[in-house]
Amino acid sequence: MPRAEKRTASRPKRTKTVPSAQGRSTQDGDAASKNKPLMEDIRLLGRILGDVIREQEGRAAFDLIERVRQLSVAFRLKKDASAGRVLDRLLKNLSADQTVSVIRAFSYFSHLANIAEDRHHVRRREVHEAAGTHQEGSLAHCFEKLARADHRAADIAEALQQAYISPVLTAHPTEVQRTSILDAERAIAQLIERRDALHSEAERQENEDLIRARVTQLWQTRMLRYAKLTVSDEIENALSYYHATFLRQIPRMYREIEQALPGHAVPGFFRMGHWIGGDRDGNPNVTADTLRLALRRQGETALRHYLTEVHTLGAELSISNILSPVTPEMQALAERSPDRNPHREDEPYRRALIGMYARLAATLHELTGTEALRHAVAPQNPYLNADEFLADLRVIEASLRSHHAQALVAPRLAPLIRAVQVFGFHLATVDLRQSSDQHELVVAELLKLARIEPDYAALDEAARRALLLRLLGDARPLRVRAAEYSALAQGELAIFEAAAEGRARFGPEAIRHYIISHTETVSDLLEVLLLQKETGLLRGVLGEDDVVADLIVSPLFETIADLRHAPDIMREFYALPGVAALIRRSGGEQDVMLGYSDSNKDGGFFTSNWELYRAEIALVEQFSAMSAEHGIRLRLFHGRGGTVGRGGGPSYQAILAQPPGTVNGQIRLTEQGEVIASKYAHPEIGRRNLETLVAATLEATLLHPTKAAPKAFLEAAEALSQASMAAYRALVYETPGFTDYFFAATPIREIAELNIGSRPASRKATRAIEDLRAIPWGFSWGQCRVALPGWCGFGSAVDAYLGQEPKARAQRLELLQKMVRQWPFFRTLLSNLDMVMAKSDLRIAARYVELVEDKRLGKKIFTAVKAEWDRTAEALSLITGEAARLQSNPALARSIEHRFPYLDPLNHLQVELMRRYRKQRDTDPHAERVRRGIHLSINGIAAGLRNTG
Repeated sequence: MPRAEKRTASRPKRTKTVPSAQGRSTQDGDAASKNKPLMEDIRLLGRILGDVIREQEGRAAFDLIERVRQLSVAFRLKKDASAGRVLDRLLKNLSADQTVSVIRAFSYFSHLANIAEDRHHVRRREVHEAAGTHQEGSLAHCFEKLARADHRAADIAEALQQAYISPVLTAHPTEVQRTSILDAERAIAQLIERRDALHSEAERQENEDLIRARVTQLWQTRMLRYAKLTVSDEIENALSYYHATFLRQIPRMYREIEQALPGHAVPGFFRMGHWIGGDRDGNPNVTADTLRLALRRQGETALRHYLTEVHTLGAELSISNILSPVTPEMQALAERSPDRNPHREDEPYRRALIGMYARLAATLHELTGTEALRHAVAPQNPYLNADEFLADLRVIEASLRSHHAQALVAPRLAPLIRAVQVFGFHLATVDLRQSSDQHELVVAELLKLARIEPDYAALDEAARRALLLRLLGDARPLRVRAAEYSALAQGELAIFEAAAEGRARFGPEAIRHYIISHTETVSDLLEVLLLQKETGLLRGVLGEDDVVADLIVSPLFETIADLRHAPDIMREFYALPGVAALIRRSGGEQDVMLGYSDSNKDGGFFTSNWELYRAEIALVEQFSAMSAEHGIRLRLFHGRGGTVGRGGGPSYQAILAQPPGTVNGQIRLTEQGEVIASKYAHPEIGRRNLETLVAATLEATLLHPTKAAPKAFLEAAEALSQASMAAYRALVYETPGFTDYFFAATPIREIAELNIGSRPASRKATRAIEDLRAIPWGFSWGQCRVALPGWCGFGSAVDAYLGQEPKARAQRLELLQKMVRQWPFFRTLLSNLDMVMAKSDLRIAARYVELVEDKRLGKKIFTAVKAEWDRTAEALSLITGEAARLQSNPALARSIEHRFPYLDPLNHLQVELMRRYRKQRDTDPHAERVRRGIHLSINGIAAGLRNTG
């Protein structure tokens, strides 16, 4: 952390943060040279933070923080056990105020180190591009690979015509950043970026002073929310990434694709999606009103961006038709404008754009109830839809090209046109999601009050299907006038009605998907079709030619059992009379969502991945026939979290490792928790991550990097899966006292109290792991540095598979090593496992065991956890041949080496504060301050690990 540094007399004395060089693995000069700018940025930011701490908190506070830093570095990098003991005594004797001060210092250092790393990633990319080389995952690298494989521009353009790629932002209770903190950090990131272009001492000093001001702002800004996060807060958090990144970077990405495919039209294949405001599963705070709010705020964000761009475009297009005659269509557009200012009589573009601004302003007011900032003329004649606005922009583009002014198209007009194509008036597609059991309750109530079926819940599956099909074939509604429906039924039906209203106002792309959590039967899908019919989203009668459903009914298969049943459920659904014809007439798209989180919590890391792999293959085989017969296209929606235990890890490798034929240009995937900030808070980093999704999808579609795995590979994976699941469930679900251990040795209780999400941590008011949401489950294990969901079971599985007989063991090990070399699925899985093992630290985790009151239980279970961790580490080294973690990923290894000595104190302090809080929460008047310190530590650890949510 910050430490004193000697300065010459001519410069003020400042403090400096320098990651210790001792204990660092030897690196060649080239690597050191590459990392020099990164280290300079980290030193600069650390020094400034140290200055601010000493100025704000005093010398004693600064010295204390520096002492903690020195001991932590010695404990981690020098393996100095005595330093660990001294650190432990020091932390236990800190007052509540001192503890909070230390936690804030190390938390902010984690945040600042992230900024420096992000800048360095961009810097390295610029170096590669300047040298004519391109990094893996970039669009440029992708196009080079496609060209080497003899794919012409026409092939790529044709693939994009059929493509649909959509990252979907979701709000989950691991996003610990406040928007005000994010804004300040974005400002620091911009200043660090500018610094590379500054050369004079005066300019660099001015830049440093501006950074100091922002760091001071951070230090004096409350890091935590004092009130529970609301859905509207989550909506605003998501929208902040559009201002920072998406609205400008997605058009830039499209432009790069257009430049790589000259002469070919690039369709609008890339779309943003949201769950925020529409995801009701387990969240009673999401209602029809929050859905309307989400749509309204999204529309306002898009329209205000267009208003700003149209206003600026009007200032730029000062062209006189005396000098450059415009097209008749352009002149007509200018004549339709209400602008009659004589000074602009010969400036048709300005007149037209003023008129377009007035129409956009009227559209803004009509759709959102808000007002534009500027009014050259009064708002009037709103656009009926985004296509009308786009048509006007096209008129301007064609006219500029007609008089050789195409140079004026690229800077602003072309990005605006692309933005309108991508974002429309809706900005992003909002998914609706609810649990199947809630639909069942609503349908049962509707049928009972309509006197059609008194006890729908008592019917078996066959009877339910028959009844639902009969009702879908009947044009009459189910609701009875004047009947009193429950709050649940009214609320659920109101959501569907708000969806119909939102599609009518903002366009059909505003809401396209309805996701059914816990899909277990075919009737779960039919129930949602029936609710669509009841609210006007399904029109016509099933079995007749005019029937159309507005929303794609998307089953979500989450548990291991659900994944195994997924192909059967989809086959039986499409075998029902009229269903295939309905889907074809409704657009011919079928989304199937696969849940990574709950399947992991259910069966463990390896089994979850294996069952997902098997389900994908089976679904693709099934829909290949469906596509040929009915023209229905399958799109898999990957419900990935931030942690590897929840499907996280690098998106590029994950997409390329998908089973053969499962991508085919179509993919949706969730972006969750603090991973959203990590990927998209910085504009350039954000564009890099967006490019990665496109590059991986194109490569997976056109290059077919995965082939059908040999039978021996599949048999080995199945054997590993069975043994892994058995070992995982034996520990987590069958070990007496494991639940008590989990609630004591992780900060799950404190996370549940933290104001970091509008959704409860558990689905039910129990302590059962089965009822706990997968997100806080994984988040808690990450906080205490065990990361159990990302590795547990694999070591035992490999042990069981290899066996003890030497000859058979050698043959089987050779097969596993071959699987790593030749099978992308297995290679990616082990790469992610490697990352999790590198980020976990059982020395730190052992500190949390002290919080378990039953010492015998704590020792017993931690011993079992450590034994499995050791088995997994040994198995990983055996298979990969790499003794050290991250041997094949030196960049991440360096990142961990730089940041973890500054992360460890947060864990030590978290343990100490949890001990105090749990002992004194009901008696100590300072307990609230202690709890705040715990929550600050959660924020800092999450920032330091970067993918814990």
